[in-house]
Amino acid sequence: MAPDTERALLLQQLKNYLMFLRESGHTHVPLNSELSELPVMATLSGTFHDSSPQPLESRMVPKSPFTKPEDDGKPSSGLVDVREELGDCERCKLCETRQTIVFGSGNPNADLVFVGEGPGADEDAQGLPFVGRAGKKLTEIIEKGMLLDREKDTYICNIVKCRPPGNRDPEKDEVEACKPFLIKQLKAIRPKVIVALGKPAASTLLGRTVPITKERGTWHEFEGMKLMLTYHPAYLLRAYTLENRQAVYDDMQKVLEVLKA
Repeated sequence: MAPDTERALLLQQLKNYLMFLRESGHTHVPLNSELSELPVMATLSGTFHDSSPQPLESRMVPKSPFTKPEDDGKPSSGLVDVREELGDCERCKLCETRQTIVFGSGNPNADLVFVGEGPGADEDAQGLPFVGRAGKKLTEIIEKGMLLDREKDTYICNIVKCRPPGNRDPEKDEVEACKPFLIKQLKAIRPKVIVALGKPAASTLLGRTVPITKERGTWHEFEGMKLMLTYHPAYLLRAYTLENRQAVYDDMQKVLEVLKA
């Protein structure tokens, strides 16, 4: 294997491992003393800093205006428990072709959760949801359209945690195998608002076939939490019209009104 290829693979494996540790509630990973003579510590955000004693205030996680008052910057124990229960899942045939389980990312105490359909090739490789083209569009919606911070103000996950081959739609048995964990995720986070991105997510959460073009922009309820239906970012990429862009913008303004209430 070429040195550059091997280095890229090792870095990707390290990133996936650090993301898993962060989801499990850890905040720092001490570096092996044999690897470095400097008093540094690797943070799970991917940066390095001096590990010498610091004032408590300088080590606190910044609060977001859309997180719960009890948020201490650490994942809720319920969400960690859900990830541990999921384990190295083999409950459906998607385990046979996946590279990585894509559990979720963002602030596990956020008041806003986005639920998509399933991981694509980029997500399967990195172990994170919405990091490909559709993910960039979702980030644009969150940060430019809603003026929020994706990592601090939202949590993002999918109805299935493994990539369907060829990015096909998840099949019924695959959705049913994963749905209990999606429900437990949402109950553990207990956001003010859930946004279902596209027909599969909306249909899964509402338990019926949802005509998304007719019902987007409408409020529903899921387990006592407000549920907004809107288009999937991938649909915007395929049908990027002024009308569709405005529709999603209007939907997100409704979400902001609830968050700010």
